[in-house]
Amino acid sequence: MKKEKSLSQLPVGECAVIQRLEAKGNMRRRFLDIGFMPGTEIVCMGKSPFGDPRAYFLRGCVVAVRQKDAEDIII
Repeated sequence: MKKEKSLSQLPVGECAVIQRLEAKGNMRRRFLDIGFMPGTEIVCMGKSPFGDPRAYFLRGCVVAVRQKDAEDIII
C-alpha cells in the first residue's frame, strides 16, 4: 500500500495523480474551479528561487500554488 503524500512533496519534474482535496471553504472552491479534481494528472514544473510557490501543470495550464495550500492536495 502506498503512503499518501501531499502535492507539496512532489519533486520538480515529477508527475502524479490527484487523489483528493482536503482544503475547505473558499480554497476548496478555488482549487476545483482551476481544475484540481481527483483523477487529474499534475506535474511539478518548477519552483521560485526561494522555493515557494511552485508551478504545476494540469489540464493544459500552469498554475502557481503556495506550499501551505499544496499540503491540502493529496496525490
